[in-house]
Amino acid sequence: MSDGEHHVPQRANPTLKDVARLAGVHPGTVSRALDPQKSSLVRSETREKVESAARTLGYRADAVARSLRRGKTTTVGVVAADLGNPFVGPLLRGLANELDHHGFMALVSETQDDRERLLASLDNFLSRKVDAIVVTAAHAGDGPLLRRVVAAGVPLVLAVRAVPGSGLPAVTTDDLAGGRLAARHLAELGHVRAAELAGPSDVQPFVDRSAGFADQAARSRMELVKVGDEAHFPTVEEGRRLMAMVLEAEQPPTAIFAHNDSIAIGAMAALRDAGRRVPQDVSVIGYNDAPLVDHLSPPLSTIRFPGDEIGRSAAEITVALVKESRRMVASMTFPPVLVVRASTAPPGGG
Repeated sequence: MSDGEHHVPQRANPTLKDVARLAGVHPGTVSRALDPQKSSLVRSETREKVESAARTLGYRADAVARSLRRGKTTTVGVVAADLGNPFVGPLLRGLANELDHHGFMALVSETQDDRERLLASLDNFLSRKVDAIVVTAAHAGDGPLLRRVVAAGVPLVLAVRAVPGSGLPAVTTDDLAGGRLAARHLAELGHVRAAELAGPSDVQPFVDRSAGFADQAARSRMELVKVGDEAHFPTVEEGRRLMAMVLEAEQPPTAIFAHNDSIAIGAMAALRDAGRRVPQDVSVIGYNDAPLVDHLSPPLSTIRFPGDEIGRSAAEITVALVKESRRMVASMTFPPVLVVRASTAPPGGG
């Protein structure tokens, strides 16, 4: 070691004072230099010296202590229904990336569409003092529960699933229009008898998709074959179960509208099991345009749900509410888009 070098002993948990000693500055300067909201107050050469010293020592700022001083944790709780649903990935990525852009971290919890799990998730996030909560797993009766979160002083934004009458800001697609798009597409192909594999009736997007599909089917004089049940959960397994029920009808339909792509995938599996071909015997259209549905055999026609855009927009609204708590925020609705692939064709596959 040369005479001009200073030996700074390594500590298991280096402190702010250790960084100050190595950088040759006051601890207060280190605190400002390493604080993203105050670093501009420190000259650039001093800031670089402090950052170099922090890297050398392996120092990490105590985010919890800083949050307690500010009264903010820069965290946002995100409640998802089913992390196994391929559609959820783009939604969460868009949301988390936009939050990160604004200096917030997303903490994700899964409900598996269970109300007790939703309640536990909300309680957990409140105990962790998150700055806001985004809920993508709401059911029709959850309004009073969600409003209690807002009454506790925590902004709450709905994404994907709105809760009518709740008064909460929501970022969704126009699912009524999406249902109409699906019915119009099948009718224009020449189908006169179709069935709908519906999602749970206490989830607003599925209610709207069903209403839109029925409305356009009636306008197009397309008969709807009764299924007799709805999916208890919007999953592949439920799609298989519902499709098996449809195949028992005296006059099975030539086309299927599934309320999401997972249900559609289950329906296609049930059709294969029954020796029925898609689309030669039965056309199938889904909803969401989840990742990889274009790689199915055949590739799935669907209604595109812009998950990434919805996630980013929900994050933008959330950040605005956190930074300006009194700000009035309007809900946002994205238009659905029909994506035609090889799983739908005229009756007989012609």
